[in-house]
Parts: sequence; C-alpha cells; structure tokens
Amino acid sequence: MLQNVFRHAVRSVASIGARQAPAVIGSSSKYSTSSFGTATGPTSPVTYLSEDEMVMKETVAKLAQEQILPLVKKMDEEHQFDPSVVRALFDNGLMGIEVAEQYGGSACNFMTTMLVVEELSKVCPATAAFVDIHNTLVNSLMIKLGTEEQKQKYLPKLSQEFSGSFALSEPSAGSDAFSLKTTAKKDGNHYVLNGTKMWISNSDLSGVFLIMANANPSAGYRGITTFIVEREYEGFTVGKRESKLGICASGTCTLHMDNVRVPEENILGEFGKGYQYAAGFLNEGRIGIGAQMIGLAQGCLDATIPYLLERKQFGSDLYSFQGMQHQIATVATEIEAARLLVYNAARLQEAGVPFLKQAAMAKYYASEVAQRATVKCIDWMGGVGFTKDFPQEKFYRDCKIGAIYEGTTNMQLSTIAKVLRKEYQS
Repeated sequence: MLQNVFRHAVRSVASIGARQAPAVIGSSSKYSTSSFGTATGPTSPVTYLSEDEMVMKETVAKLAQEQILPLVKKMDEEHQFDPSVVRALFDNGLMGIEVAEQYGGSACNFMTTMLVVEELSKVCPATAAFVDIHNTLVNSLMIKLGTEEQKQKYLPKLSQEFSGSFALSEPSAGSDAFSLKTTAKKDGNHYVLNGTKMWISNSDLSGVFLIMANANPSAGYRGITTFIVEREYEGFTVGKRESKLGICASGTCTLHMDNVRVPEENILGEFGKGYQYAAGFLNEGRIGIGAQMIGLAQGCLDATIPYLLERKQFGSDLYSFQGMQHQIATVATEIEAARLLVYNAARLQEAGVPFLKQAAMAKYYASEVAQRATVKCIDWMGGVGFTKDFPQEKFYRDCKIGAIYEGTTNMQLSTIAKVLRKEYQS
C-alpha cells in the first residue's frame, strides 16, 4: 500500500511542470552579495512547498520510519545496507527522482530530490548519502550530458536496478582534485584506463562508474575526460570497504584500473571537459549534502526533545529550565537558518541562475550546524546520550562527513570568498 501511495505521489509531482523562473537581481547597493527573486506577482517564501511536494515529503518520511528505521542500528553495525532497504529505494522511485518517465524514472524536480534527502537523513544519513550521490551526481550527469543511446542504455538500470558512482578523488588528488593521475590512452576505437580512485561512495553496490581520467596529460587538467565504466569490464576491480567513523552502511571503496578497455562511445559529454563537469555538478551535489546535514540535525533534535520533556531533575522536566530553553532555541534557529540556505540554493538551481556561492554557503553552514546540534543533543541527554542505545551518538558520528566530502569546509569558504571578491570588484 505504501509503495502505491508513493508512486502516486511521484507521478503527481511529475505533473507539476516547471516553476516560473524568477529574475535574479541585486539590491540597490553597489556591493550586493545576495540574490533576490522578482516576479509580476508576489513571490512564494523559499520554504513554501506545493501540495504535491508536501505529499512527497510526508510519504518519504513514512517510508523512512516504517521500512528503514527498524534496520538502522543493524546496518550501522554490519557496515552495509540491508538488501530490503536498497530494494525499497528502487521500488519507490527514489533512485531515479529526476529521470524522465521514458527511462523508468520519477520525473521530479531538483527540489524534490533535496526533500527526499532531508527526510531520509532524519532517520538514516547513510541511506540519504546513497540516494543523494546517486541522484545529484551520477544520474544528473547522465541526464544532462548523455547521448540518447547512453541514456537508453544506462538510465533505466540506474533508476531500477543498481546504483552508480562518481569517481574523481585519488590517493594524491583530494581537494586538489584536478591533479589526478588516472590516464586514458587512445587505442583504436577504445581508451585504455590505468589508475586508482579512492573514497568512492556507493562503489560496493554500483554497476556503473563515471571515471574522471586524463586522456591528454600534456594539456594538464584540460585533458580530463569523463568515461562510463561498467563494473564487469576486464581489469576493473573494486577494493575492500573502508571502515569509517560514520555513515557506516554507505559503502566507500578504492577502485583499481589495470588496462581497462573502454569503448570510445562511452565518453560522457565532450572530450577534455571532465574538469568542467566535475566542478559544475559538484556544486549541485553540495546542495544535496546541505540537505543531508539539515535532515540529520533535525532528526537528532527530534529524537532528543521528547526525552527532555519527560526526564525530571530537581522536580521539573529538563525542558522547563530556562538555560535549557535558550540552548534549544539557539539550535532550532540555526537549523532553520541552514534550511533556508539549502532551500534557496535549490530553488536557484531550478531557476537556472548562478548558485555557486549559495551552494557553498549551504553546504558549509549546514555541516557546521549539524556538528553543533548533535554535540548539544548529546550534552542534553547526559550519560545515556553517550551510549549506543540512543540515536544521538550515531548522528554525531554521521555528521562529521559533511565538512569533508564533496569539497571540504575550507574549500567552500575559499569559493565563497572568491565570489564575494568578484562581486565587490565588479
């Protein structure tokens, strides 16, 4: 029954159509650092969700509570997803949220993806990471850059059968991603790939990998090209799963390529444009990480407040002490502020206007808020918050990744500063 309701919600969202794109203007100040929407009529609040979007949000929340929550502890301890959870994500259209119906997807918009990630993160940030990376990086690249033949071949499988992985990072190429060493040498109508990729999310389960490799090293980063590599290709191997601090159920592995022959038609997008694609699509992915972090922070707070209302000390429940109320209000305000940043960046992306600064701000601030919120929740829980019998310690472990993957906090701050400098010098 739940799956049927969800499918109905997906189809309803698909029927919404494109939102009217607002014009983006600066304030009257010469030194404007914000973007503002204007329209012929009143603009909606950034947190406004249509009826269909709200149905989607509520349906995913129910799915998370009923089918994922009972397995969260088990998956965290075993460091892998339960097969029933993975199957539920595919069966309910969450692995092809923005993929067109003709390719087996749900045909929803970017904001819907953010809402899905946020709701899943309230229960299991690891599951949210699985869905987020698959949709905002792998599917998005395939949708926007793939040829019709590539879309027909891969999108139905990515939407209904297996996950995909985005492979950029290497042992010597982290924040300096474009110093990658993986090469692609032309050999007839194939390219031969050699190299190693590290920290690749979803790779334990993925059937398709988008590999960034340099096909013209003499051109530097301008030789970087995106290749579609299938798991079964000879010479391609997936290493052991990393034992991580948090989001433990989400598989992170090393990829090894030893003379992997990739057909020339498996180049995704244009030759030598891989560095542009990585930089551009990671900006969308960073909004997704922001959504993951606000969902995580909200989930931790939601799990904590009932305890504070029930637990009594000195004759009163903990929530009644003014010192506690001020701390709770501060955390709730910070989560709401982070949510506004994330939602605004998502709406800007949908409107087709620049969102580089807003995406960086959303990821940076949401990851910082998640860390502060989870620490505070453990503090408020006292001794029980330090045990694995309550979810706060897992939220605490899970949140740290937000300041690391898809661009560290320092990289986000550098991006924000660069954009600000251009705005002030223009």
